[in-house]
Amino acid sequence: MRRDVGGGVDNGRVSHQDGRSRQVSDAGVDDPGAHILHVDMDAFYVNVELLDRPELRGRPVIIGHDTGRSVVSSASYEARRFGVSSAMPVARALSLCPSAVVIPPRHERYAEESARVMRVFGQFTPLVEPLSIDEAFLDVAGARRLWGTPGTIARRVKTAVESETGLPCSVGAAGTKFVAKLASGLAKPSGVLLVPVDETLALLRPLPIRRLWGVGQRTAEQLESRAIRTVGDVAAAPVEVLSRIVGPAAAQKLSELARGIDPRPIQLSREEKSIGHETTFASDVADPAVVRRTVLGLADRVAARLRSAGLSAGGVAVKLRYGDFRTVSRSRVLVEPSDVAQRIADVARGLVDECWDSSQPVRLLGVRAERLDGAGSTMQLWNPDESWRDTESTMDELRSRFGASAISRASLLRPRSAE
Repeated sequence: MRRDVGGGVDNGRVSHQDGRSRQVSDAGVDDPGAHILHVDMDAFYVNVELLDRPELRGRPVIIGHDTGRSVVSSASYEARRFGVSSAMPVARALSLCPSAVVIPPRHERYAEESARVMRVFGQFTPLVEPLSIDEAFLDVAGARRLWGTPGTIARRVKTAVESETGLPCSVGAAGTKFVAKLASGLAKPSGVLLVPVDETLALLRPLPIRRLWGVGQRTAEQLESRAIRTVGDVAAAPVEVLSRIVGPAAAQKLSELARGIDPRPIQLSREEKSIGHETTFASDVADPAVVRRTVLGLADRVAARLRSAGLSAGGVAVKLRYGDFRTVSRSRVLVEPSDVAQRIADVARGLVDECWDSSQPVRLLGVRAERLDGAGSTMQLWNPDESWRDTESTMDELRSRFGASAISRASLLRPRSAE
């Protein structure tokens, strides 16, 4: 039995945004078939900060930079009740919730706590698939003899995470990944929702179509314009009809998810498809020298991550966003894969030159490495990047020993103004 303990109405937006439409399972609800768990940390960045600043508990907190250009990385549930949400400009968030405390993000700290959380998951099952820094799937089918039924394990995982890390989480348990992830969202904050396999369709049918994995605003509008508004409507629609709206591949996928079909197993290793960094300028930038220097700085960060992961990039992409929020992007395949910042920056600069309307100042700039493969998988008789790689590897070593700010390229240092 499920209990709606929030009293909210699911109108198609993310219902756990402020916790008012929260659903949890009664303690006796269980099903051996619901062996896929999805554990999602609640307001992860915020709650990591509260470990170090407990005096802020119960207050609206926003993770972001307190500038007009920054966006919200995370918000406490107290802030969300004012309408604050992730990816919202911080200025807008503060206009909705003037009493919020703004804390700059500390990504190294979040990665540290994420590693602790993942180790807790590993205590219950080796079948753990991290999805991001703050969520993972667990398959506990083989752990039942040791730990009990899926419902028991779900509650034990939640208790263990919270007692060993001090961080709250929500757990969904179901027969498939899709429904487990859906359930953890419905259970937020700090709840457990187990969906017995034979109740899957009853849970899915009344939900709005935006709850289906992969249905964004455009797809939802296309479906809703044809009176397909709920997951039950999708399940009832012939695949041929859906194909005419969203295409055959998406139609088949949506039809299966709407009928509770999701055969994907737990993936123990997830290949990173791309590595990127981007920056939003404090004010729009029209100076080509600043843009070129920024591209090199972003490429430096991307290349360092490639080398750390033992990967090389077979392609490079850039993204530019203008002050009016128009966004353009370009990509290029490399002749030879590379993990060298200088090579990535040279290509990225060329792409920026191709796509940048220099009459329009730039608000945001991003560099991304794509087509990733294991470093050294392509043998070359002579590698023109070798001297740069030696230099950058030395920089990696110095940064690991003495900190990220221990060494930097001279070309990244801003010219000192005349006195």
